[in-house]
Amino acid sequence: MSTQALMYVMYGVIVLFIAIVIAYYILQKKMGKSEYKKIRKLRQGTESSKFSTQILYQKLYITYSKIPYIKTYIHKLRRRLEIINVDDEYATRRDSAKILTKVLSIVVPLIGASIIITRSNYLLMSIILIFELFMIDAFIDRSVDSMDNNLLKEQLDFFAEIRHAYHEFNMVEEAIYQISQDDEKTISRQGEKIYEVLISNDPETELEKYYDIAPNPYLKEFAGISYLTKEFGDRKVDKASLYLKNVNNITEEMQIEILKRDKIDYVFQSLSIISIVPVLFLEPLKKWSVNNFTFTDSFYNGKPGMIIQIIVILLTVICYVLLRKVKNNGSMDKQTVNQENPWQSKVYKNPIGKRVVDLFLPKKGTKEYIKTQKILKDSASKLKMEWLYVNRIVIAIVTFCITLFLMTQLHHIAIKMVYEEPTREYNLLGGYTDRELKNAMELTESDNKFLDKFRGNLKTTKEDIEKEVRKDKDYEEAKEKEITNAVERIYKKLQQVNSEYVQWFEFLLAFVFMILGYMFPLWMLYFQYKMRLMEMEDEVMQFQTIILMLMRIERVNVEIILEWLERYSDIFREPISRCVNNYEAGAWEALEVLRNETNYQLFIRIVESLQAAVEKIPIIEAFDELDSERDYYQEKRKESNQRLIARKARIGKLIGFAPMVVMFVGYLIIPLVYIGLTSMNTSMSSIA
Repeated sequence: MSTQALMYVMYGVIVLFIAIVIAYYILQKKMGKSEYKKIRKLRQGTESSKFSTQILYQKLYITYSKIPYIKTYIHKLRRRLEIINVDDEYATRRDSAKILTKVLSIVVPLIGASIIITRSNYLLMSIILIFELFMIDAFIDRSVDSMDNNLLKEQLDFFAEIRHAYHEFNMVEEAIYQISQDDEKTISRQGEKIYEVLISNDPETELEKYYDIAPNPYLKEFAGISYLTKEFGDRKVDKASLYLKNVNNITEEMQIEILKRDKIDYVFQSLSIISIVPVLFLEPLKKWSVNNFTFTDSFYNGKPGMIIQIIVILLTVICYVLLRKVKNNGSMDKQTVNQENPWQSKVYKNPIGKRVVDLFLPKKGTKEYIKTQKILKDSASKLKMEWLYVNRIVIAIVTFCITLFLMTQLHHIAIKMVYEEPTREYNLLGGYTDRELKNAMELTESDNKFLDKFRGNLKTTKEDIEKEVRKDKDYEEAKEKEITNAVERIYKKLQQVNSEYVQWFEFLLAFVFMILGYMFPLWMLYFQYKMRLMEMEDEVMQFQTIILMLMRIERVNVEIILEWLERYSDIFREPISRCVNNYEAGAWEALEVLRNETNYQLFIRIVESLQAAVEKIPIIEAFDELDSERDYYQEKRKESNQRLIARKARIGKLIGFAPMVVMFVGYLIIPLVYIGLTSMNTSMSSIA
């Protein structure tokens, strides 16, 4: 280990020791504050002498809630976990702290490694650190999705036990109550909540409230079917309980969904890492290339190398975002933003912000307004129109400022290279010898004296440089050819240094990137809409299962079926909602409008069957093919999921490997080949 590296280690140990002492002091002070005192009083007489991770996570939650930046993430986690841990504050705090601790244990070492690898390149370090902070959201999403998937798997056992309990008690609420007594399982809290809904004084209202907080649609279906069975009673269909048949239908839906999620997770588990890896390997790859091929030093440490680095990092960020959207398996709503008062709302409420946004906001009723409103609905975005335009304007301004900043830095890097790069011909065979490097640096320092003297003077001629060269003591005994070569070399360097400033076309380029940044949020909505279209067939087949469960229940009519379809719809939510709202004015006409608003044949067939059930035939006859061809539809559903997964895998691989390909081709192969051939031609010309 070198002396310098040893010093870094010693400094790191000292800083870490100081940080631990400060943290211990702060924690000691906080332990005397109110929240910790409450916990201590509650634990008096009951606490165990053994170490408890449960108590540790409760303490960590309070600590995280007081740290400015981390507080935002713990609150995001909390909002999502509250849905899974219904009315269980202890479990919500524990799981929030547990997930965030795991995330920090991954991200903090990653940040440390990035700082060590890129310590000589502050610009690259800053960009990578910002990107890694952005990755925290992805780790959190993955952790919560894992809990959501575990909940779904617990539901399989829960529904299996419900069947046995229902046979024993023959009462829906009693069966749910008995199975929900296992406090160790997350699903038990959901079962207790459904039981409370069923025995409440106003179960219909409480059920609507539960629909808003249920963690997945299958629990909504189960709660709804349980309510209908309790209200209207059970009946025998083919000598079997209709309620249990419906529970079995929900179970089959969950099994298909679990298999689908497992396959998608398997396909995408490595793609996210593959898309990130190029960012971490930029600096090591540059060092390897410069150490083995000296002639690439001017490329990697100069402006071209930095431009490709920025392109790779930008491409990595975009691909990472797109991968998350492609992978989205519909588990639970990813929108963790406070919808009541997000930062966009605060910006728009500001008088100056509102005035600026209103300049770009399309007027209501215009073609652009209707088009934007439609894409917001089609993409299932939680953003309001005003918030979308706040995002677009902010991203555009930030893009413009960052572009100008990067261009300024690129010019600075180019000037720095002129002043610091060893002045000599390319060496194709390897690195510099000590003597060659010393001579090259002496020549560079000599040239720098003339550059400092003439820098900024755009009218400098070769004659002016030649006069100064002849006066310099370094060239007192130089031959005429050496002086001529020196003048040419210095003049060339001076031209490059004097041209390194932000020019008009770079401002124009910044405006182009600003426009691209302005359009980016809208393009992301279109991409999200296209991804949702891939799920269209799967949603229609879910509709078929819902209708199959409802059509044999007495007193169920077309309006109730439409309300259920609206509740569980995603892609078709808007047209179904309009149909439900217009149903009282005319059932057939409302369904006809719904049929005309979509061009997806499988959904149109469902609407036509609903129309037939309104005026002509009973519901059970309108959808008799769903029951008779149940096995066919199940197999078709599985085949549809396989095609969906295969298509997502192709898109995911294309996006995930793009940064890696650009890094190897654009950052390694092309520079080596191009600069190698150029330097070889230069060497051949000098020999000739």
